[in-house]
Order: sequence, then C-alpha cells, then structure tokens
Amino acid sequence: MILQTGKIEKVKRTITTLITVVFFMSGTTVKSFAQTANTAAAYTLPDPLVMNNGGKVRTARQWNSRRRELIETFSREMYGVAPVRPRTMTFKVFDVNKNVLDGRATRKQVTVFFDGTVDGPQMDILIYLPNQVQFPVPVVLQLNFDGNHKTNSDTGIKLPVSWMEPKTIGVVNNRATEAGRGNASGGWDVDMILRHGYGFATIYRGDIDPDYADGFKNGVHALYPELQGRGDNFSTMGAWAWGLSRAMDYLETDKDVDAKQVALFGFSRLGKAALWAGATDQRFALVISNQSGAGGAKLFHRAKGENIKRLCTVFPHWFCSNLKKYIDEDSILPFDQHMVVSLIAPRPVYIGSAEGDRNSDPEGEFASALAADPVYRFLGTEGFPAKKMPGLSEPVVGRLAYHIRPGGHSVMPYDWEQYLQFIDKYFKGRNTNVIKVKR
Repeated sequence: MILQTGKIEKVKRTITTLITVVFFMSGTTVKSFAQTANTAAAYTLPDPLVMNNGGKVRTARQWNSRRRELIETFSREMYGVAPVRPRTMTFKVFDVNKNVLDGRATRKQVTVFFDGTVDGPQMDILIYLPNQVQFPVPVVLQLNFDGNHKTNSDTGIKLPVSWMEPKTIGVVNNRATEAGRGNASGGWDVDMILRHGYGFATIYRGDIDPDYADGFKNGVHALYPELQGRGDNFSTMGAWAWGLSRAMDYLETDKDVDAKQVALFGFSRLGKAALWAGATDQRFALVISNQSGAGGAKLFHRAKGENIKRLCTVFPHWFCSNLKKYIDEDSILPFDQHMVVSLIAPRPVYIGSAEGDRNSDPEGEFASALAADPVYRFLGTEGFPAKKMPGLSEPVVGRLAYHIRPGGHSVMPYDWEQYLQFIDKYFKGRNTNVIKVKR
C-alpha cells in the first residue's frame, strides 16, 4: 500500500498521540453512562493526577506543578496563549443609579479601556446590586450573546457600539438599536439572582472579540498581533476568558462587591469560556457551565455530539490553530475536558445539561464531572457524589454538581434555581478555595 505524504504524516501523528495517551493513562476504562441507546464505545482517559514525567501527584505542591503543566498544555494545544493584564488598562464608572428595577437594585456601568485609550479596544460591564442586603455583595458574572441592553428592559442600559450579529432582533447594519432592548432577558434571570442577595454583572462577548473569523484583527486581538500567526495563537475563546479576568480586575476595586465571592456563569459557547476562565484564574470562587458541550464540559473521547472537526471548521476562530492537528482524533487525545474541570479544583463547579441537547452530549458532560472527581477528593473535598447518570431533574450536588433536565439547548428557570441553591451552599459563610491535602 502506498500512502501519500499527507497521510503518512497523519499516521505518524496518530501513533505519536497514541503513545502519549498510553503514557498518561490512569489504567481505568470508562464506559458510557447514557440512559438511552445513544451509547459510546469504551475509552480510557488521561489522568490529571499524573505528571508529564509519569510521576504520581501526591502533595498539594505537586498538584500546583501539575496545574501549571496542564494550563501550558491547553494553552498550547487548544485555547491559545493569552497576554497578561495590560499595564495601561483603566476603568471608568460612567453610571451609578441607586434606584432602578423598582427600587430593588443599584445599577452601575463601567467601561474597561484595555490599553488605557478612549479610542482603543474596550468593554462595558453592566452591574446590578441588590439594595435589600448589606454591601459588599457576592456577584454572578457572565458574558452575554447579544449586548448588555438585551439582558433587561431597563432603558438606562447603554447600547453597545461593537459589531453585532446580523439577523438578530434589533440589529441594523450590524449595530444595536433600541428595538432590541430587553428581548433576550429570559436566559439572564436578573430578578432571581437579586432575590438571592447576589449582584449580577455581564459583558457583551463582542466587546471583547466579535464572534466571527475576522483574522483576529478586531476587538482585543488588535492589541496583540504578535500572538497571531502561530499554532498557539490567542483565540476568540481565549480572549473571552481573558476578558472575564479583566472584569474581575475591576470588581476587585469596587467596594460594593465582595470580590472573594464572584461566581462565573456561562451558557453554550460562553460556558466554554467560563470554564477556561475559571481554570486559569483562581480568583473566581465558583464556576457554572450550562450546556457548554464540546470545548466546554463534555468529553471528546466519547466521540459523541459536536466534535473537534466541527469546532475547527464551522468556528475556526474559537480555538487556536494547533487544535486542528487533532481533527478526527477526538477519542485518542492526550488531554480532555475533565482536566479543565479539574483545574478549577477545589473550587465548586456545577455542570448543567438538557435531555434534548444531543450536540452537547449530556452523558459526556456528566462523565467529565465523574472523571474530575479524583482531583477534588485528592484536594480534600467531597468531590462528586455520583457513580451513574442521574434521572431527569434529579440534581447530584457535592463540590462538583450536575443535573440533566427535560428540554433543549437553553437556560431555563429550573437551571437558575439549581445554580443559585448551589451558590447559596458555598457562598454563605464558606471558603471555596481551601486545600486540605497535606503539603
């Protein structure tokens, strides 16, 4: 048999990857936890508690070293290398109103100037703080899809000036208009968050980087051309996660916010960004992933739902160029998303799925939590108190939590009810970042 040069290289890479996978193996074969006939073949996952040199992680200090290895691997092979906090970045609080939402909240709006110039890349943070509780308050921080003005009908919210997706309600010539105000508020349950005594903070994803393949020339990427044209380039997903960290930089300066208790929430592609932000920035106290799917919470190794090929072809800007090396190699990756979840340990993580969201592979999202459990238990927490897929609307809650509900790809009131109970569990008088393992 004669192979073309390109095929030879692919075979070589496959063999190399297989060797790497064997090297990292925990020796545990994982089976599908599907409740339906949509089963996956048996697979073996790389062990997050095994160092690159094959040594077993046995102490907290070794885990810190392993964290650095994993972040380096994921930065190089998937999310791309991100810059540090810009030295010249500035904040401007341009709006404070202590009597909004019928007196229930204080509204703040803040512009983050990434390079310190008013005409450079920038993002606006919308913040609501509950008036019925004593400040400072914990905050739930999240990116939104279509602009801050769409998360609530409040007419005081500034309209975004960044590029907007066409064929979206209220968008004309790729710009936001008044017609879009408040019409996407269903997924962002501001009132429920405020009733629990938490602040709500959100940023339009397009302020950080527009969600289309623009050659990485717009948004924050314009400041870092040196991080493009390379395999580990600064990606859109990396930029969104980086932007969440820049929002945290501001929240740490706001005396009305308890910056030690900031929870990250993300839905769908924005859930992917939330997980990576939580993995790389330990200031975030808790992370919630709602149907984040491939590149988020679900395992690639199961080879179910959205795969690497689709991520790299339909959304080529989301991840760095190096991820393309693994197209059609999902089941033999030398890494997987349970390791990203493990990077958040010992901080709490909640993963939410929906029965009808087959693209996100609910069983794969559950399996990811299960595979991260050993790291959480190693670090002295209760970990994930489940061994099999739970029934519909039967949450499993430990330091890692999971639920699957009826319905499809969306954020429902049921989801927020579970997430806010989870935040209550860990934010009311508890420290979420304590490592109990011996050093």
